[in-house]
Amino acid sequence: MLDHPSQFSKKFIASLFNSPEANLKTFDFVPVGSGQVGDCFRVNLDWKEKNNLPISFIAKCPAADPSSRDTARNLHLYEIETSFYKYLSKKCSARVPELYYSDFDSNSDDGILLLEDMHPAKQIPQMDGCTAKEVSQVLKEAAALHKSYWNDEKLLSYPWLTYGVSEERKEFVANLLPAVYPEWKQRYQGRISEDIFEMGDALIANYDKYSEVREGPMTLVQGDLRLDNILFVDQNNRAILLDWQTAAVGLPLNDVAYCISTSFDNPNDRADSEESLVKEYHKLLNIEESYSFEKAWNDYRRGSFVGFLMAVMSAMIVERTERGDEMFAVMAERSGWQALHLDAVSFLK
Repeated sequence: MLDHPSQFSKKFIASLFNSPEANLKTFDFVPVGSGQVGDCFRVNLDWKEKNNLPISFIAKCPAADPSSRDTARNLHLYEIETSFYKYLSKKCSARVPELYYSDFDSNSDDGILLLEDMHPAKQIPQMDGCTAKEVSQVLKEAAALHKSYWNDEKLLSYPWLTYGVSEERKEFVANLLPAVYPEWKQRYQGRISEDIFEMGDALIANYDKYSEVREGPMTLVQGDLRLDNILFVDQNNRAILLDWQTAAVGLPLNDVAYCISTSFDNPNDRADSEESLVKEYHKLLNIEESYSFEKAWNDYRRGSFVGFLMAVMSAMIVERTERGDEMFAVMAERSGWQALHLDAVSFLK
C-alpha cells in the first residue's frame, strides 16, 4: 500500500484524474496541518494542459511516529476514516472534501486518503476559539450530517461504525479512564481549576452509569467536531468538516455539545450563546414532533461531558508534545466549565 507521497509516481497521480501521464510535468509535496495520529501533505501538481484539473490535493497518510500510528491502528482510526469516505461521504449532505483515492490495508490496519484541497479555506486555531457566528456555520453542517442519517438502521450494517459502542471498546475505555486519570490530573495540576478536577472525579467514579445505553435518536456522528477539524469556508460560505477517524453511530447532541464547548475561548460567551445555537441546530433538523427541543436540550447537557473525556483520553494515548499538552488542557477546561454550568453532574446521581 502506498502510504507516503514519496512513493507516488506521475503515472499514478495522472490516473486519478483520468489524464495521460505525459500531461503531468512534475509534482512536489509539503507537510500541512498538525494531526495527532496522521500526517498530511499538500501535493502540488504542474500540468501541461490544466483542463480544469486540480493544481493540488491533500494526502492524508498514517503517522510517521510509531506510537501515534499504533494508537490509530488499535482504535481502527484509519479503517473508519477511509471507509467513511468510500461508503458514506457522497451521500452525506454536510460539506466534506471530495475523495480522489482511498486505500486500507486490513493486514497492517494502515490507510491513506487523497482528498480535495480546500485552499484557501483556513483553520481557526483550536486554542484561539471562535465566534458564535462561526459555530453556527459548523452546526449547520452538523445538522445536515445528522439529518442525512437520522435513525437510519442501515448504519448498523457497517461494522466500522460500531466500534465505539462495542463491548470491547466500552471495556477498554472503562479500564483506561481510571488508570490514566490520576496521571492526567497530576500533569495539569495548577493549570486547570480544582472545580473541574472535582467534576472529573465524580464523572470517572460514576463512568459506568454515565456510559449506560440510553434511548434516543441515533445517527452518523463525526465524533471529533472541533476547530482543528474544520475549515472556514468554501466558495459557498460553508464550513468544511474534516477528520472522520472517529465517525460512528451515536447520539447527535454529543457532536453539538462537543463543538460548542470546545469552540469558545470565554466560557461566559459560550453560556450566553449555547441555547440559541442549539435551538437553531434543532430547527434545521425539522423533527420537532418526534424529538422536541426539551429532549434535545437534555441530551445536549448530558453530552457536555464528551469533550472532557476526549481530552483526558487523547492526552494520555498519543505522542506527547508541548502544543498537544496545551490543546488538551484547553479542551478539558472549556468542556469542564460547560458541564459545570449545565449541571451535567446531576445525570450521574
